[in-house]
Amino acid sequence: MTLGPLMVDIAGPRLTPEDREVLEHPLVGSVILFSRNYENAEQVAALVREIRAVRTPPLLVAVDHEGGRVQRFREGFSRIPPMHALGRVWDLDHTAGRQLARQMGWLLGAELRAVGIDLAFTPVVDLDYGGSEIIGDRSFHRSPAAVAELAIALMAGLKEAGMAATAKHFPGHGYVVADSHTALPVDHRPLVDLDQDLFPYRRLIDNGLPSIMAAHVVFDRVDSLPASLSARWIDGYLRRELGFSGCVFADDLSMAGAAHFGDVVARAELAWNAGCDVLPVCNDRRAVLQVLERFQPAARPASRLRLARLHGPTGAADLATLRASARWNACVQAAGRCLQPPALLLEPDA
Repeated sequence: MTLGPLMVDIAGPRLTPEDREVLEHPLVGSVILFSRNYENAEQVAALVREIRAVRTPPLLVAVDHEGGRVQRFREGFSRIPPMHALGRVWDLDHTAGRQLARQMGWLLGAELRAVGIDLAFTPVVDLDYGGSEIIGDRSFHRSPAAVAELAIALMAGLKEAGMAATAKHFPGHGYVVADSHTALPVDHRPLVDLDQDLFPYRRLIDNGLPSIMAAHVVFDRVDSLPASLSARWIDGYLRRELGFSGCVFADDLSMAGAAHFGDVVARAELAWNAGCDVLPVCNDRRAVLQVLERFQPAARPASRLRLARLHGPTGAADLATLRASARWNACVQAAGRCLQPPALLLEPDA
């Protein structure tokens, strides 16, 4: 059985009979885990094995695990600093910033691979314009050059750990104030004014970026549809203009930013026809069942191949072996230093 385009979630820390039935459906190809699916490292490793055993080839297993406030697995995992903290290090020393980003990519990826997770949706490459409700300290920096350099370094660390990077949220979510989880953000800038937001994607693609997640943001000077549902953005600009050949994820089709464009099946059809390879539908089992019943996508072998390439390699070290390594300890210490509040230096009175 081949892997389908739908990415789904599951109810809790263990598979239910309904979960199994959903995962066995040929339209499903991947699973995303959330905090509710996590109790401890041993439990989540068993859950991943259980998911993999449902299908052949096994379903891809992913998680939102960026660091900072977006880290689904906490107890038993290293605390990863928010990416903005890496940007502060970059401001002081570019080389140290790149080194830290590579260490955090490796640490994040190695710990997730140790429990069988294939993919973490990271890095965020949105620019920090200072007004976004949802991006904030998830962004590395305001500077496109800094974001690109730090994201490339983090991607390299992930690759060393056996994990592919997923840059998000294409073509940029940092400028708009609204959160696409709860509203439809609209960016009124013309394409020419998006060059800074697109710069990190150009650099990452030139360095072999494996996957991208598209934003539920409408750029109304480019298209009336959000980028995640827009053929102009995905098939046109991303594939043809930027030459991206990796896997494209739509952002969660259950989010409010997508809900303005028809029911969930209509959204899935728009995203698929736009050129997205993977269609997440999360935190709404009823919507998942509607898609499984009514969505009939045309066959696209290239999408199946792009998804298959994101599976993590076999042979990852377990957590105990990982924690005994000098590299893990060095990375944990680097993360701890980064998490410390910056020193306040006061000039002495004249």
